[in-house]
Parts: sequence; C-alpha cells; structure tokens
Amino acid sequence: MTKLRVGLLFGGCSGEHEVSIRSAQAIAQALSNPQNSDRYELMPIYIQKDGCWRPGDLAQQVLAAGTPPATLTAESSQATGSDLAQTEGLQPLTTTAVERWQSPAQVAEVDVWFPILHGPNGEDGTIQGLLKLMQVPFVGAGVLGSAMGMDKLAMKMAFAQAGLPQVKYQAVKRSQIWSNPCVFPKLCDQIEAELGYPCFVKPANLGSSVGIAKVRNRAQLEAALDSAASYDRRLIVEAGVPSPREIECAVLGNDNLKASVVGEITYQSDFYDYETKYTEGLADLLIPASIPEAIAQQVQEMSIRAFEAIDGAGIARVDFFYVESTGEVFINEINTMPGFTVTSMYPRLWAASGISFAELVHQLVQLALER
Repeated sequence: MTKLRVGLLFGGCSGEHEVSIRSAQAIAQALSNPQNSDRYELMPIYIQKDGCWRPGDLAQQVLAAGTPPATLTAESSQATGSDLAQTEGLQPLTTTAVERWQSPAQVAEVDVWFPILHGPNGEDGTIQGLLKLMQVPFVGAGVLGSAMGMDKLAMKMAFAQAGLPQVKYQAVKRSQIWSNPCVFPKLCDQIEAELGYPCFVKPANLGSSVGIAKVRNRAQLEAALDSAASYDRRLIVEAGVPSPREIECAVLGNDNLKASVVGEITYQSDFYDYETKYTEGLADLLIPASIPEAIAQQVQEMSIRAFEAIDGAGIARVDFFYVESTGEVFINEINTMPGFTVTSMYPRLWAASGISFAELVHQLVQLALER
C-alpha cells in the first residue's frame, strides 16, 4: 500500500513558536504509531522564526530536541556559534533574504499538509492561503475560517449573526488611543459607561492571551489600552463576567460535525493569562466538566453553530463562560488550530469522547483529503 506523505509544518513566525514545536512532536509520534505507520510517511518541515523553511535532518532534530535551534544574535548572546550549538544540541542557523522566499524541494512531494502552527502567520489565514495556492489538501480551516477565528472582532460579528450569546464588548482602534489629548479620555469615559469594571483589554489578532489585561480602574484601563495598541491596530474591550466557569468543547468534521464532551479549566490566577496557560501546574483540566447535562448539550450545540458561523473545517476548540448562579452560557472564542500536545485540551476532550490521539490525527488527515 502506498503511503500518503504528510507534510508536518511547525515552528512559525509567532510568539507561539515553541508551543508549535511541542504540538508537532505529539503529532509526529501519532503518525509513527503502529496504527498509522502503514498509512502515512512523515515529512516534517520546520519554519524558523525568521520565516525560512527547513526540511530534512534539521526539522527532525528540532522535533527530537523539542526546542528551536540556537540562533546567533548580538543581542541574545556573546557566545560563539560552537558554544551555542553545544548548549542547544543543534547547529545555529542563519538565513539570507533569498532563502526566506524559497520553498524547499521536498514541498513538491507532500500529499497532504498538517500545519500545526499557532498564532499570527500560522492560524490566521496566511499560511492557509499559501497552501491553497499549492493546490494540496491541508488540515484545518481555510483562509476565511482561519482569519475569522484569529480576528476577535470579525469572530464576534459572525457569532452575533448566528445568534450566539456573548458578553458586551467595544471595538477600539489604535488611532483612538494614540491620538490627541481630547480623544483618548473620551474613549475611556465611554468604555467605563458602557462596560464598567472589571473589563478585559485585548489585541484583536493575537492568540494565547498575549497582550491581554484585566483592568479594574481608570489608570489600569489607560495602561492596558496603550499596551494592547503596541501589538495590534485593532483592539477589543470586553465586559467582565461575574464568577465565570471557563468551559471548552472540541469540534471535529467538515460537513457532518461532531462535538466532544465538555471540559473545564480551573486555575488560581486572576485570569487565564499566558503564564497560567503554558506553565505546568498552574491550571487544571477537568474532563468531563461537572455541569448539568442540559448545559453540556447547550455548549455542544453552540460549538457546532460557532464552527459553522466562521466556516470552520476539520478542527476547532470553542471556549465559553458559564455563570452557574444564573445558568447563562456566553461564547468567548473559537480556536481553529488549538494546542495539540498530549496534555492539551483538544485531544484530551476527544480521548474522553472515545477517540484516541493516534486515531484523532488520522481522522484529521482524512478530513483534509475529504474537503
């Protein structure tokens, strides 16, 4: 039987580069599982932080190490190249401007892509547009679904059109924040009047809680808006929810969609920020969530509606706020390429729903081919 060559794209030009490597490690292991080794041939391609694609031995070495290769920069280290290579176990890399725009020859051999790239330039429609131009199937949402899944404002407009309940929010432009002294105070007045405190300030187009702040007073609001504006020209400010439980549901499929059991995230920090999300031991995943069956069914149904609202494909994780005291459920966001390590919520939700990690990877590849 001829094996399908799966191009595993990982790394990428975003702040979630290291998370992508860990996700790719788990997927590579699943593709090499006896259940899949007769079906697929793994072709890993590592995308450096500067955008250069590195196939072959280098990609395999990064997967094995679980960390990016050492890179010589005057700012980061005074060590020699050999010192850095010895420290990291990999040779330091340099890239010319020409190399950055050249595709490696191995690209032509790929039958189906698995772009396990998180954050900007990975799940925002940019890499999806490139893969679409290659006319080769790929796992996950297309250009439209990926872009809407990354842009929080576009996402919320799609959810509103689908009739999904959301917390109150306000769109903000960088030009309103970095403006003359008369405009910015009026903007803050409006946010205080319409949303109140506490509220959350977020860049519209960044993942994994980067640039997000919870604010409780005017001084914190002004500082958070200024900080978020340094990440993105479009921002969103959301009203806080009283004592919410954060619950999540996984979706699998193209046209015939399935929703997983519902899970819950618990943590001791003020909110689910970047450090809490990626530091071991700071958050716990409870699967299944201890919630009424009617609420679980509501979350599953809303997850599928959200998936359809953005034109999702293959894979997504949908996040909600559940206010236990009132029984209200608010949709928070959809993630079209969620974390995929063995401890990540998405594969764990499907494991609890009866689909093993190796089988899940197989189904996602088949869904890419089906579409």
